[in-house]
Amino acid sequence: MAVLEDPRYREHAGPQGHPERPERLAAVGAAIAARAEPLVRTVPRPADDAELLRVHDAAHLARLAAATPRAPLQLDADTYFGPRSLEVARLAAGGLIDLARAVVRREVDSGLAAVRPPGHHAEAGRAMGFCLFNNVAVAARALQVEEGLERVLVLDWDVHHGNGTQHAFESDPSVLYVSTHQFPYYPGTGDFDEAGLDAGFGTTVNVPMPAGCGDAEYVGVMQRVVAPAARWFRPDAILVSCGFDAHRDDPLAAMEVSQEGFLALATIVRCLADELCGGRLVFALEGGYAASGLAEGTAAVLEAALRPTPYAVAPVEMPAGSVLRQLVDAASAVHRRRIPDLGAA
Repeated sequence: MAVLEDPRYREHAGPQGHPERPERLAAVGAAIAARAEPLVRTVPRPADDAELLRVHDAAHLARLAAATPRAPLQLDADTYFGPRSLEVARLAAGGLIDLARAVVRREVDSGLAAVRPPGHHAEAGRAMGFCLFNNVAVAARALQVEEGLERVLVLDWDVHHGNGTQHAFESDPSVLYVSTHQFPYYPGTGDFDEAGLDAGFGTTVNVPMPAGCGDAEYVGVMQRVVAPAARWFRPDAILVSCGFDAHRDDPLAAMEVSQEGFLALATIVRCLADELCGGRLVFALEGGYAASGLAEGTAAVLEAALRPTPYAVAPVEMPAGSVLRQLVDAASAVHRRRIPDLGAA
């Protein structure tokens, strides 16, 4: 397994007390360092304009370049921008491209990118939600353009909906975007009926979840919605927008996922990658604002990816009237005509 870490990712620094802070990577790094198995280390390089312009518009790049001499400043109420932020954001996107390329070329088995700033809220022409460039979207496009992949699955289990990623691909049937997220919550998008546009209708699958959901709901949705959708789509690679802010300790959300829950999620997606696309699987850090959640989530992802043989995750029961039943039924009402196995464990 390849791991992307770099001390420069901590040089994107904002106001005192901001939740998206450099110290987040200390918890992730400690979990990586605790692994006994050898890990391949990769060194990031900055994404160039051509790579970024596959997802973002030229005006967005120009605004960030123009903001650099004036930094530090706020791009919006949530998103700060420091003197090194543009450089670091390019390293996050470029590093993820190269890591994903190495996985697709089978130079390594799988990958984990411990990058900052996160990316899934960044729109084509706007930074938002702590995000400057949409790292996963940029990497997905690079795999299609440079490596010839026809279909990419982007699975987003961050506790916030990835509005930027959805909007990047909602008209494109070659990318399946699947998101589980707390709802209603920031950024306010991602309801069940947001299923894509035009030729891309049906290749956006949203599962908005009420506050208080934990392992049973997340694992059950992964088994009964995400897995059938992935098998229907049959991707050539899977990229995971891997936020750990659904963890029960996270200060910015109200979900109850444990380390065991993240292990089950990562194991299921690892098995899907093994089954559908030769194990081509990359996890990219998004949110997560409790040190405990970052450490436990990272450890869970590494354990799932590094096990010689993944363990079997038992099907989660779905009794009548349960939250899980309501979520699966609502997703099925939108998507079952295209995904006939949706709802089955």
